[in-house]
Amino acid sequence: MRDDALLTVPEATARLKTGRSALYDLLRTRRLASLAIGRTRPIPAHALADYVQRHMEEAAREDELLLGT
Repeated sequence: MRDDALLTVPEATARLKTGRSALYDLLRTRRLASLAIGRTRPIPAHALADYVQRHMEEAAREDELLLGT
């Protein structure tokens, strides 16, 4: 396993350029996958990539609806 395969909450917030509360909201609503290991909540790096990809696809669909293309 690579060193960056599991990210801490601060590492994930830095990569997403978002705040801690926003990240915990994504985790709470299960829009972002994570693991539960004791009291920690590591986030797989691929889960961040999946979230960003889904978010980009949703934005593109919204743009299509707005622009009618």
